[in-house]
Amino acid sequence: MSESALAYLRTSSAAALGGDTDIRQREAIQRYAKANRIEIVEEYYDQAVSGADPIEVRPGFSEMLSRIETNGVRLVLVEDTSRLARSVLVSELAIVVMAQRGVRIVTASGEDLTVTGDPARVMMRQIAAAFAQYEKARLVAKLKGARDRKSSALGRRIEGRRGYGDTKPDLIRQAKRLARRSPKSGKARSLRQIARELSTLGFTTGQGKPFSATQVRRFLLY
Repeated sequence: MSESALAYLRTSSAAALGGDTDIRQREAIQRYAKANRIEIVEEYYDQAVSGADPIEVRPGFSEMLSRIETNGVRLVLVEDTSRLARSVLVSELAIVVMAQRGVRIVTASGEDLTVTGDPARVMMRQIAAAFAQYEKARLVAKLKGARDRKSSALGRRIEGRRGYGDTKPDLIRQAKRLARRSPKSGKARSLRQIARELSTLGFTTGQGKPFSATQVRRFLLY
């Protein structure tokens, strides 16, 4: 039985789009997958994205995370470490994000980036994880400070924004139901498929349009 995997490609400049960089990456990944009986179920490609760009601003990487969080694939293939990122900090942060979800990142040469005996890289990974936690805590504190200042100015308490989990429990319940794997096939719907199903059930945006994949991913986190 073959293992399922996602392929991740990245080209760093618009000029590279007309060359064979993506073709080379794809062929290297496919050769490794074929040799190891791995089935590539989907490819994610960040075009003209710098290797130093944070993973949270990469559309392809973000879509890949959405897919991982809903369909159970636990392996990502890249040509080499530089395709993931050229910045050590960005690379290690990407690895932390994947490892926290139980996902392995493997290069076309067979190197498992999520496992290392190098103390320096382990330290960098820990620093990246700590930095990510710090940034999250800083944002939460910043939002709370803004609410407190507004509360003081208005003379009444201003609460944080209520999410869909508080205002539309039926929507959240249906989204989570649709995200479950089929008991027969073992497959799960993609975020876009869930959005379409929600639309047919009457759950849409304020403009009457289906929710985006990003919105559906947020629903599933409640």
